[in-house]
Amino acid sequence: MPKFSPVLYPFFNIIRLSYVELEVSDLEASEKFYSDLLGLVVTARNDNQLFLRCMEEREHHSIVLTKGSTPQCRGLGFKVFDEGDLAGIENYFTEQGHEVDWIEKPHLRKVLKVRDNLGMPLEFYSRMDLLPTIHQKYEIYKGARPLRIDHVNMFSTDVDSSAEFYNNLGFRLTEYTEDEETGRMWAAWLHRKGTVHDVAFTNGSGPRLHHVAFFLMNPLNIIDLLDIMSTSGYLGNIERGPGRHGISNAFFLYIRDPDNHRIELYCCDYQTIDPDHEPIKWDLKDPTRQTLWGQPAPRSWFEEGSLFEGAEVKEPLQAGTPIVAP
Repeated sequence: MPKFSPVLYPFFNIIRLSYVELEVSDLEASEKFYSDLLGLVVTARNDNQLFLRCMEEREHHSIVLTKGSTPQCRGLGFKVFDEGDLAGIENYFTEQGHEVDWIEKPHLRKVLKVRDNLGMPLEFYSRMDLLPTIHQKYEIYKGARPLRIDHVNMFSTDVDSSAEFYNNLGFRLTEYTEDEETGRMWAAWLHRKGTVHDVAFTNGSGPRLHHVAFFLMNPLNIIDLLDIMSTSGYLGNIERGPGRHGISNAFFLYIRDPDNHRIELYCCDYQTIDPDHEPIKWDLKDPTRQTLWGQPAPRSWFEEGSLFEGAEVKEPLQAGTPIVAP
């Protein structure tokens, strides 16, 4: 079992993962991928940035695409309940010896930028511009029909320390993989919003972003997207799936964008809001944890990820051999 207990009453209230900012090399190619293919809706653009949201989202954006020379992740955005929580987070990170910085970002009010224990850039805010609802504008639905951003998964050099760090921020552990020989975590899934996860960590060279996931209405949306990708020049962007994870029970598909950022299309996980929800433990040697059914993951899925801006990549504390597709 984990060596930490859940923090049910943190000093601040983080609501959920809200947005991810990705650096991309070609905004036009990225718009075709995220809007025309996947079905996100463009909410604003300028010469250097593109903002998009999903069909159920009221806030201005959940993905920011920023033009640059190095495909990387510039920041992970988390919404908090009110501005008092921002002050609480500032005090907490300062007391822990982390640098804090107040920054300005389009369509947001106050934004607090910090780095976690491994150096990943985190951004906290309480208010973003709100837009009219579009979830019943079925005439504009297209592609995978994404409803909302769901989670991010990261490579961590020390999953135990990452899980404990986010546990202390009020994230609660839902599932984890443990190496029986060492007693250390190989992967961990933690949530704030009452589903399986807002953040997850996988053992590997890091910190690096493994994937950004969007929640879909049902598995048929994934099947429809596969048909579209196979006939519109995106067949080579399909990396893994479709299939079902043992961990999270999710129906999934992993694809790569024009800059090789990994995107997961995801549905059918379960509710975790009860405070006495007990984490589910998986044995590292159990292959059904990653694939309940479907083909095993390719080597790229275990080895490739997006850099984080300003974070130094290091080798993991644990070595191991993943189950790789032949």
